[in-house]
Amino acid sequence: MLRKKITSAYLKNILFKNLFKISSLTSIIILLSLLVFLLKESAPMISEVPFSDFFLSRNWNPDGWNGEFYGILNILYSTLYVSALTMLISIPIGIFAAIFISELSPPLLKTILKPLIELLAGIPSVVIGFFGIVFIGPLIAKLFHQYNILSALNGAFLLSIMVLPTIISLSDDAITAVSDDLRHASLALGANRLEMIFTIVLPAAKSGIIASIMLGFGRAIGETMAVLMACGNALRFTGNIFDPIRTITATIAIELGEVAYYSTHYHALFGIGLVLFILAFIINNIAEMFIKKGHKLKC
Repeated sequence: MLRKKITSAYLKNILFKNLFKISSLTSIIILLSLLVFLLKESAPMISEVPFSDFFLSRNWNPDGWNGEFYGILNILYSTLYVSALTMLISIPIGIFAAIFISELSPPLLKTILKPLIELLAGIPSVVIGFFGIVFIGPLIAKLFHQYNILSALNGAFLLSIMVLPTIISLSDDAITAVSDDLRHASLALGANRLEMIFTIVLPAAKSGIIASIMLGFGRAIGETMAVLMACGNALRFTGNIFDPIRTITATIAIELGEVAYYSTHYHALFGIGLVLFILAFIINNIAEMFIKKGHKLKC
């Protein structure tokens, strides 16, 4: 009987090990397939558009009367700009919310808040975009006496709504994972609750918190519908938060449906998709690096 149980457990172990291995290989194959597809579709553009024109020119005008222009500096800058604004809004709110949930809130309130925050991540981006058009944009315009309701700031607020669940949930997990021994030792040495949080707990959880910020940044860069609806889609190279801008994702969404297949414009859109893929890949790997660093520190 014991032998049968050992054999059964061994077979289950082998089965699940192979299932996990297949799942991992499938994910890698899908990722590589996407990369190969983007490289294949953008390759004709690489041979037709000079590297300097593509990355250093601000003139994105594929249907221009005086020639076609494929400079992505403008839309690349706008993408990073609205994402940076998003993080300026999201980071303090997200970290302080995570501190409150993990360290200061009563247990009953925590059981209510955590699911609500995670539920926020499930709201469709088109609903959030609509909320920005009918409420956030007009409110910003009224408060700051602006005539335009579609702006970089409007898009940043909407992206913050979408990014906050990631930052709050992962930061809360990182803070909760800090050993209680550190908390008790800090309080025993005379620190008050806030001193313990800011001098002991947060430094110990910083790897997980930074990882949550990087993952949120990656989410902001890759979001389409909210920025498409809320940012105004104007090709501007601006530092004014009240100006309309256009991001990489919005450019792809607007133009890909109407572009002539296999034209330079078509391949250029896949080219900026490849740039977006590489950006997201770099950011996610940085986040993974911090997550691994946090695991090593705990060990």
